[in-house]
Amino acid sequence: MKYRTTAAAAFAVAALGFGGAASAQWPERPITLIVPFPAGGGTDTFARPLAQQLTTQLGQTVVIDNKGGAGGTVGAGVAAKARPDGYTFFMGGAHHALAPSLYKNLNYDIQKDFVPVALVAQPPQVIVINSAKLPVKTVQELIDYAKKRPGEINFGTAGKGSTHHLAGELFAMQTGIKLVDVPYQGAGPMLSALIGGQVDLAFDGLGSSAGHIRAGSIKPLAVAAPERSPSLPDVPTAAEAGVPNYVVSTWYAIWAPAGTPKEAVDKMSAEITKALNAPKIKETWTGNGSAVPTLTGAEFGKFVDSEVDRWAKVVKDSGVKLD
Repeated sequence: MKYRTTAAAAFAVAALGFGGAASAQWPERPITLIVPFPAGGGTDTFARPLAQQLTTQLGQTVVIDNKGGAGGTVGAGVAAKARPDGYTFFMGGAHHALAPSLYKNLNYDIQKDFVPVALVAQPPQVIVINSAKLPVKTVQELIDYAKKRPGEINFGTAGKGSTHHLAGELFAMQTGIKLVDVPYQGAGPMLSALIGGQVDLAFDGLGSSAGHIRAGSIKPLAVAAPERSPSLPDVPTAAEAGVPNYVVSTWYAIWAPAGTPKEAVDKMSAEITKALNAPKIKETWTGNGSAVPTLTGAEFGKFVDSEVDRWAKVVKDSGVKLD
C-alpha cells in the first residue's frame, strides 16, 4: 500500500508539537473541512450536508473552507500543509487521483501527504447539454452534429485536469469527434455557464447536475454508468445510447493531513460512517444519484492507489496534456 508517513516526517511533526495523541474529548473546538472547489460544485453538494450531520453528531461545528483553483490542486496543497492536529480535514475526490498524471509540479502527494479517512459518495458522470444551444435529443444526434462541426462544439469543465475535462476528452476520443474544452474555477461556475449558454455541454457529476436537471435548466443525454441511475430512470446509460465503453464515475472522499493523531482519524472515520447511514443523508445522496460507500481507512487508501493507476492510463491513452 502506498499510503505512509515516513519516519522523518513523523519526527518533524512531533518536534513541532503538531502531532501526538488526540485529546480523549476530541473534538474540543470547531473542525475545518477544506473543499478545493468553489461553492456550488459537486464536492460542495456532498460536503455541506455531511458537514451539517457531523456537526450534529460531534457537538462541534464543521466549517467548510472553499479553496478553489487549478482543478482542485490549490486547495489540496493548502490542506497538505495544514497543521495535523485533528482539526483540519480535506474533502477531495477523483480529481486528485488523476492530478499526479497531469501536473508536473504538484506541491503535494495525495498518497504520501495525507491519511485516508473515508470514501463518502460515488455519483456517476452525466452528459448534460444546453438544449437551446444544441438542437439534439440523443447522444447519437450529438455525435452526428459534432462530426459535421469539428472544433465548433465546446464543453465546460471544472478546470484543466478535472474529471469533467478527462471525461469530455475520453468521450471525444471514443466517438471520433473534436470538442473544445472551456475551463472554469469549479463545477458551480461551469454549470452557471452551461445554463447561461456560454458553453454547449458538460460531462458533470450527477451530484451537482441533479438539481438543475430537475429544474429543467439543462438536459441529460446519458449517464456514464453501467446501469441507469435511480434518480434519472428515464435517462439511458452511455452504452444504451451507443457508446458502449464510456463509463466514468466520480467520487468524493475525506483525508487528513499526514501526522494527524490516529485517534482523531479513527473517530472521524467512525463518525462519517455513522453520518452516511443517517436517514437524511441517505435521502440526499439518493437524490443526487449516489450510492452510500463503505470504504474507510486502509481499504479506502487501496482504492485511491488503484484510481491513481487507472487514471494514469486514461491520461496516457487520451494524450491530454496541461500547459
